[in-house]
Amino acid sequence: MSGCVWDDETRITDGFNHYGYDGEDFLVFDMKNTRWISPSPQGVSTALEWNNSPVRLEYSKSILTQECIEWLKKYVSYGRSTLERTVAPEVSLLQKDPSSPIVCHVTGFFPRGIMVTWQKKGEDHYDDVELRETVPNEDGTFQTTSRLTVKDWQTEDYTCVVQHKSLEEVIVKRVIEQEIRRNQDIEMRVYSPDGNPDGSGPSMGVIIGCVVGVLLLALAVVGVVVWKKRGAGYGKTNTSGTESENSELKPAVKA
Repeated sequence: MSGCVWDDETRITDGFNHYGYDGEDFLVFDMKNTRWISPSPQGVSTALEWNNSPVRLEYSKSILTQECIEWLKKYVSYGRSTLERTVAPEVSLLQKDPSSPIVCHVTGFFPRGIMVTWQKKGEDHYDDVELRETVPNEDGTFQTTSRLTVKDWQTEDYTCVVQHKSLEEVIVKRVIEQEIRRNQDIEMRVYSPDGNPDGSGPSMGVIIGCVVGVLLLALAVVGVVVWKKRGAGYGKTNTSGTESENSELKPAVKA
C-alpha cells in the first residue's frame, strides 16, 4: 500500500509505502531517513538488501515526493468542479395532520455536511427532536429530515434552523400554518408532472384509468389469440353416438 499527501496551503508533502505479508507489515519505507524498515524478522534480509542500493532508495522516495504528488494534483484539478462545488438546500415543513409531528425536510444540498436544529422562542430546543440520517439523492446531492413532536406548536414560537456551507446566512423556517405543507399539497406536487402547485397536470384517476384500459386491451388480444388457436387445432367428425358427443374434443382427421 502506497500513497502521498499534499497540503495545498503549506505546500508540505509526505508519502508512505508499506508491504504486507500474511496480514502483517513486512516492509515500511522511512521517508525521513530514506530507508526501509522491517517490523517483522522475516523482512530483515530484504530491508538490508534494499538499503544497500542508493539508487533504489532515491527512486522509492522520488516516487512518493514527485511522481505521486503530480498525479495527485492532476486528480484534484480534474475533480475540483465536483469536490469544491456547493449547492444550497431547499427547506420545507411537512405534516400529515395538525396532531402529527412537524418534519423539517432538507434536500438538494452539497456537500454532505449540514446542521439542522430546532429553536423555541429563539433558544435551542433539543427535547422531542429526532434527526434522521443524511442520505443521497439520485442527482448526487443529499437530503435529511428532523422531526419535532410537540403539541403546542400552534401557540409557541418554534423554528427549524438550517446551516450549510453553501449558505451565506442560515435558513430559518417558522412553524406556522402558512409554512406547513400537508398531505394534499405534497401529493399534488408529486402527481403534477410540470411541478405546478395548482395541480394542473393529469389527475391520478386519469392515469389509473389509462393503465386499466391498456391491461384490458391486452387481455382481450390474448383471449382472441387463444380462441383462434383452439379453433384451428380441433374439428368435428361425422361419427354418431358417444363419439359424436365427444367430437368437439377430438382433433380433425385428415385423409
